[in-house]
Amino acid sequence: MVKIYAVGGYDEVGKNCTALEVGNEAVLFDLGIHLDSYIKYTEDEDIVNINANELMKVGAVPDISVLKDINVKAIIVTHAHLDHCGAIPYLANKFGVPIICSPYTAEVIKAILRDEEIKINNKIIVLNAGSSYRISKDIKVEFVNMTHSTPQTVMAVVHTKNGKVLYANDFKFDRFPVLGKKPDFKRMKELGKEGVLAAIVDSTYSSSESKMPSESVAKQMLKDVLLGVDSVGKAVIVTTFASHLARLKSIIEIGKKLNRKIVFLGRSLAKYVEAGENIGLVNFSKEVEIVKYGSKIKKRLKKIEEKGSEKYLLVVTGHQGEPKSTLSKMANSDIFKFRKEDHVIFSCRVIPTPTNEENRRVLERDLKDLGVRIFKDIHVSGHCAKEDLRDFIHLVKPKHLVPAHGGIEMRSALQELAVEMGYNPKKNVHLLGNGEKVEV
Repeated sequence: MVKIYAVGGYDEVGKNCTALEVGNEAVLFDLGIHLDSYIKYTEDEDIVNINANELMKVGAVPDISVLKDINVKAIIVTHAHLDHCGAIPYLANKFGVPIICSPYTAEVIKAILRDEEIKINNKIIVLNAGSSYRISKDIKVEFVNMTHSTPQTVMAVVHTKNGKVLYANDFKFDRFPVLGKKPDFKRMKELGKEGVLAAIVDSTYSSSESKMPSESVAKQMLKDVLLGVDSVGKAVIVTTFASHLARLKSIIEIGKKLNRKIVFLGRSLAKYVEAGENIGLVNFSKEVEIVKYGSKIKKRLKKIEEKGSEKYLLVVTGHQGEPKSTLSKMANSDIFKFRKEDHVIFSCRVIPTPTNEENRRVLERDLKDLGVRIFKDIHVSGHCAKEDLRDFIHLVKPKHLVPAHGGIEMRSALQELAVEMGYNPKKNVHLLGNGEKVEV
């Protein structure tokens, strides 16, 4: 028997954390923040040095009190998004065990710690996709290459004497990725033949009756807006997820065709790009100017206005309307003066939380009041949809399925798909809420 603990991310999108206990040892999958609660509390989209217990009280980080009697041996982080790794600066020291992650994820974690001068005592162990690491005599972890909206995302397979448990939280099946390799379908098929005891699975878009399009589709959408709409004499501003290096790569490629100088503005953009450059994944700083801090951003925008903002393509933070972000400050005329029919492109979707929706509503209202042209949803998601999940279940054939990453509606939709495929909700598909556990 193994025990699966739903610590965070089972009643909401965010603060992802799952524990797997085998005998008297356990591992944690992910340790993330709940972005909505975090931004509401800190008013910042970046990690800042703040008290962990306060963040736990407001629901911004997982409530790890449910793990007090568990002997955690390692923290396994599947990718570099803050809702999966953002609680590490606050909570990792409470476990004092190694953090195992891909090279890019390791660089992002190190950059966060360095920027905020936060110290953790945990050793960071870098593991490439396709490789394994023995955590203890009875537990080994294997990384399987996957595609998502940030580089070097992996599925984690934990090999135990009781069987294999697969943590598949945040992925899509992108056969035409803009950056990085395709998903390792071969290894997933092998796992299906070898036998998977349980799979903990991303439910975010499980109700969407489709296959999630490739990132190459998003690139074509960007081309259509950036090259297909007349922007002569207008400022062009793009905002997207700072960790989405593939999207940034596309923006740079298309921006060059506009013959504009490309400038990245914002702390989180600088952080994620630097992490990618540190491991040779990208080399953006040779092609674009990157301005990190607020005071320098203000000065740079003033010079851009003096030289003519129509000569630039600006990539800025603030896609969710975060009040302290570069784009929100620009819209409030604090640091930039928009002109009528300047272009603002949201290469993202609003993460569906009340805070994000309200922040974006306010930002879009402010931009419209300035006469700006807005292009929204120039984006494809990094999450699998229903038909991708069907393919995943056919490939891996887990005996037990635990829907994760979302509220009850999202997780119930994955349960419905599982029942359609022959699973029994009373026996082998398990709907858990935060703080609950199941033995399989």
